[in-house]
Amino acid sequence: MSNFLGIDTSNYTTSAAIYDDITGQAISEKMLLPVKEGAIGLRQSDAVFHHTVQLPEVIEKLFSQFNGKISAVGVSASPRSEEGSYMPCFLSGVAVARSLSAVMKLPLYEFSHQQGHIAAVAFSSGNDELLKKEFIAFHLSGGTTEAVLVRPDGENIISTEIIAKSLDLKAGQAIDRTGVMLSLKFPCGVELDRLSLESNKDYSVKASVKNTDCSLSGIENKTKAMFEKGEKPEDIAKFCLQSIIASVDKMLENIIEKYGNMPVLFSGGVSSNTLLREYMTDKYNAVFSLPVYSADNACGTAYLASLKYYD
Repeated sequence: MSNFLGIDTSNYTTSAAIYDDITGQAISEKMLLPVKEGAIGLRQSDAVFHHTVQLPEVIEKLFSQFNGKISAVGVSASPRSEEGSYMPCFLSGVAVARSLSAVMKLPLYEFSHQQGHIAAVAFSSGNDELLKKEFIAFHLSGGTTEAVLVRPDGENIISTEIIAKSLDLKAGQAIDRTGVMLSLKFPCGVELDRLSLESNKDYSVKASVKNTDCSLSGIENKTKAMFEKGEKPEDIAKFCLQSIIASVDKMLENIIEKYGNMPVLFSGGVSSNTLLREYMTDKYNAVFSLPVYSADNACGTAYLASLKYYD
C-alpha cells in the first residue's frame, strides 16, 4: 500500500491531495486565492504571496485526515508540458514540494498543471484506461481554452499536443467578466451556472471558429450590450454559456474531421458547467468528472505521481 502527495498552486487555487493506490481514492484540501470584490483577476506577484501564506494551512488540514506514510511527491511545475511554459505562481508549490522531498527523502516528480487536470478527470471518472491510449482533451478554464491530443508517454505518463485554442478571450474569462458585470462573486462559474438555469430562453449562436481555433471576444461585447439594454441576468448568463458551447462544439467537429473520431475528455473549471456537460455528453459521449475534480485540484498530480513511482 502506497500513498502519494500532490501539490498544485494555480493562479486562483492552493491545493494539496493524497492519493491511495489501493483504494483508488484521493483526499484533498484547497483554498481559493482572495480576489477583491469587483476585480476580474490577480497579479502573479499577489498569487505567489497568497500561495505562500495558504499552502502550509492547506497541507496541515490535509494531513490532519491522514495517518499513513507518503511514498512520493508530485507537483505542478508549469501550466503546460511544453518548453517555455511558465507562471511564477507554480514556484510556490515547487518550493514546498522540493523541501518535503528532501526532508522526507522521497522521490519528487514534476508535471504540468494541464496534465494534472486531465489525469484527475480520467481516474475520478473511472476512465483511467484512457491514459494508455490516444484521445482528445479539452482544458477549459480562466487561463486556458485549448484542446490537446493526449498520447501515452513512458517518461511523462502522458504527452499533450495543442491542436485547438482560443485566439483571444478564454472561456473562463468570458464567464468571469459576464459574472462580475452581473455583480456575481469572482470566480463566477458556479453562480453563472445556477443563474443560467433560471432562463427559459435558448439562443442560436453562430460560433466564430477558423479551422480548429475559436474567438470568444464577441461574447463579452454581446453580453455587455444585453446588460445595457436591461435584459434579464439569467438570460445574459445563458447566452454567455451557450455561446461558449457553440464555439467548443464547432471546434470539436473540426478536430474530429481533421484527426478522426476518438474519445473526448473535458477538464478545467468551466467543465463543471451544467449546460456544457449535458450537451457534450449527449452529442459526443464525452468524459466528465465531478466538479471537484474538474476545477483546480492536486488530485491528478498525486495520481500521476503514483503512476510514475511504479513506472
